[in-house]
Amino acid sequence: MAVNLDSTFFACQSAIRLMRNNRSGNIINMSSINVLIGPKQMPGYVAAKAALNGLSKSLANQYGEYGIRVNTILPGWVATDRQLALWLTPEADKEWQKAVALRGQLEPIHVANMALFLAADDSAMITGQQFVIDAGRT
Repeated sequence: MAVNLDSTFFACQSAIRLMRNNRSGNIINMSSINVLIGPKQMPGYVAAKAALNGLSKSLANQYGEYGIRVNTILPGWVATDRQLALWLTPEADKEWQKAVALRGQLEPIHVANMALFLAADDSAMITGQQFVIDAGRT
């Protein structure tokens, strides 16, 4: 909980103090598609990420009047160096590919592009939303 929820809560709290005075700001929180899937043996992680989604929605509603937007990105299994080294084995990737609509690996750039969009003025009227990037897994 401390890593996946508490740290985000306190970071948002600190950022909002500054953003509120400026009457503008943008917070993009990172969750996980695991809140939609509910995998076994991960109840603490799933609970923390689900709470983070609720936190983001609540903050969006509370601070929208100050021009502060809060959204959440829920990525799927992103092929980072760490994931590839520890868990995203060829066998695991084969199973993942069976579960998704779009073939290929989910790369960090796919998540980064969503974050860039949410940070840009093009998304000025988007807040309190959850954006799933998972190649159609959920």
